[in-house]
Amino acid sequence: MTADIPYMTAPGSIVKILEKIKEAQTPESFSQDFLKTKLGFNGGNYMTFISWAKKSGMLTGDGAPTQLYKQFRNPTTSGTSLATALKTGYSELYSRNEYCHDLDKKAFKGLVMEATGESHDSARVERIVSTFFNAKTLADFETNPSHVIEKPTQDLKADIVAPPPKESLSRKGISLGLNYTINLVLPKTDDPAIYNAIFKSLKENLLNE
Repeated sequence: MTADIPYMTAPGSIVKILEKIKEAQTPESFSQDFLKTKLGFNGGNYMTFISWAKKSGMLTGDGAPTQLYKQFRNPTTSGTSLATALKTGYSELYSRNEYCHDLDKKAFKGLVMEATGESHDSARVERIVSTFFNAKTLADFETNPSHVIEKPTQDLKADIVAPPPKESLSRKGISLGLNYTINLVLPKTDDPAIYNAIFKSLKENLLNE
């Protein structure tokens, strides 16, 4: 039994359809009428996109858009979700080479021939290769969807403003007070005794009257 690998009979149109999906509202059901009326693709060759999308996990068997479909419409996750869809639809090829998206066309075509058992001049093989290579121009295989960038923890800082001295200079009825600011960088510790010792020493030596 040959591998059931998805493709479109008009491979060059897949990018145009995917771009239109980003612009259009998510339908309850991705039907032929939606493809023709809402997306503007009227013709039998375009209808094979529905089968491609179902095998790639973007549509359910009934044609309802999946979470993957919705993530593809999100500019932030569009590329990574399409990469996931391609890995789903072309799982037979990924089982043979998990980095098959990095292969050139000649090597990728050889992988398709191996999986399908068809000849190098097979129209089906050509369409599978062309459909994949057209679709992957919108995919992002490098970014990890679950990658989270954590901000580095900053040192705890305390700004202590000392009270003005009791005695102030007075001249011609104008009082002059002196203030000074101490910037203290506290060490990272879970022991409150260390903080108590620091502030006690600060009070006794710098903030005493």
